[in-house]
Amino acid sequence: MNAILIIASKEFQDGIRSRWVLSISLVFAILAIGLSYFGASASGIVGFTSLATTIISLSSLAIFLIPLIALLLAYDSIIGEDEQGTLLLLLTYPINRSQLLLGKFSGHAAIMASATLFGFGGAAILVAIITGQLNSPELWKSFGFFILTATLLGWIFIAMAYVASVMVSEKARAAGIALMLWFWFVLIFDMLILGSLVINKGASGGEWLSYLLLLNPTDVFRLANLAGFEAARSYAGLAHMGGGQLFEPLALTGILMTWVIAPLLLSVWLFNRRRI
Repeated sequence: MNAILIIASKEFQDGIRSRWVLSISLVFAILAIGLSYFGASASGIVGFTSLATTIISLSSLAIFLIPLIALLLAYDSIIGEDEQGTLLLLLTYPINRSQLLLGKFSGHAAIMASATLFGFGGAAILVAIITGQLNSPELWKSFGFFILTATLLGWIFIAMAYVASVMVSEKARAAGIALMLWFWFVLIFDMLILGSLVINKGASGGEWLSYLLLLNPTDVFRLANLAGFEAARSYAGLAHMGGGQLFEPLALTGILMTWVIAPLLLSVWLFNRRRI
């Protein structure tokens, strides 16, 4: 455990020195404030509106932005060390491969969590001040849950990036796999589901399409954040399809955690089998 913490600390310090934390936090904060203010502009309203509208806007932002940033942050974590010739050096220290990978993952996870907290948390404070809702339990509960699930979403794609990083022999291939992962989970998957709905003329086919959403962590994230807003679920795209106890916020949070653990364990297994 001590070795994991040492490696994690080094990765986090490298992230601070390279200004990853600051850059991501600023991007999240600026875009979050902008979307909170202009989120209802399509309906002719400019300014901070309802909490449901704000969360919908922020969820849409997070689905596109967080996976991309997480993949860019971690896709070269292992293969990058290998190409630079430092991976063998690291493994000469009294640590095993699992400790090395888990330590690097923990460091990247801390970078993503800090940036998400500072970025979206700063936006939440500003929204609360401007709207006079500093003492609103609903606002802090909704934003707190949003930040938690956004952090988990980032960790999911960091874990996926590690899978890509340990599978390939070249950094360029890892970058290509990371890009394909982003396209699949952020764009293509939902397009296929929407295409199925069009073919079936809107029929959900016994709600089996609802459960397909659980195979995409971005959809799980969306459902988790909109489940508490009844009005939001009626016009938030695929989010209205989910129903039942499995689609409650707590259960969906558990599914997000499963999405973090599964690719992380896969990356550890692949790394232990990798020839160096």
